[in-house]
Amino acid sequence: MNRTYVQDHLQQLEAEAIYIMREVAGQFERPALLFSGGKDSITLVWLACKAFAPARIPFPLLHIDTGHNFPETLEFRDWLVAQMNAVLFVHRVQDSIDQGRAVEESGPMASRNAIQTITLLDALRERKIDCAIGGGRRDEEKARAKERFFSHRDAFGQWDPKNQRPELWHLFNGQHAPGEHFRVFPLSNWTELDVWQYIAREGIPLPSLYFAHPRRVFQRGALLLAETPYVKNLDGERVEERHVRFRTVGDATCTGAVESRAATLESVIQEIAASRITERGVRLDDQRSEAAMEDRKRQGYF
Repeated sequence: MNRTYVQDHLQQLEAEAIYIMREVAGQFERPALLFSGGKDSITLVWLACKAFAPARIPFPLLHIDTGHNFPETLEFRDWLVAQMNAVLFVHRVQDSIDQGRAVEESGPMASRNAIQTITLLDALRERKIDCAIGGGRRDEEKARAKERFFSHRDAFGQWDPKNQRPELWHLFNGQHAPGEHFRVFPLSNWTELDVWQYIAREGIPLPSLYFAHPRRVFQRGALLLAETPYVKNLDGERVEERHVRFRTVGDATCTGAVESRAATLESVIQEIAASRITERGVRLDDQRSEAAMEDRKRQGYF
């Protein structure tokens, strides 16, 4: 691909994302940036720094901690917050379970990924957040392809695809009734490859999970899951060390690894360009049903 074209394309995507972030700052009273510790939310933090420089980011980062995170993710989160002089709010799924607000799943496919919706909606209400900036992209999954940049949520935090507003000429309407809020997705028009090329162009640091490294993993169905204290092996599941990396970073109970020798940005970009499987294809929770993501979106997950 022509290098000049790539740079012009990335420049346009960057300008669009920065414009949307500034719209959020201008239209909402209490926005927050949803931060998972993954590459997309890290890119959002980087873009926010550029959008409001030399001032600090004018809204906090909000992390919903499932309690089943990879240690590398949490270490990187704390390092990045310190580097960016950002404000971080952490709300824990374990607290929702202890309070009886959420019920932990059981069985071999158990994950906290679904019940984190309860913690997220509680956090938005508690902190009176009227706009949550997320790193969702339309290329990730068919349910996300329906999203607008400014995605309206009702008083229950639910998403109605038929009740979204037109966005002609990049004019965004953030008006909402008390108790309602918006999810805003500045990276909507980006692809996974765009994100990686932008990370390479900007020199954005990432957790080591994204690059090939030896790790103890086991096969579950079509996925490779990491050996962690949060997942119990089933009969016949043999743990072995392989060279893997993660295309997406989330709850360790449902985030699959891919076998890889891509240990540099250049080799990761080449691998992504040749891949025919979306990054959500390595998430166990998205394989529960064809409508798994859309069901969670309607419940307020994203």
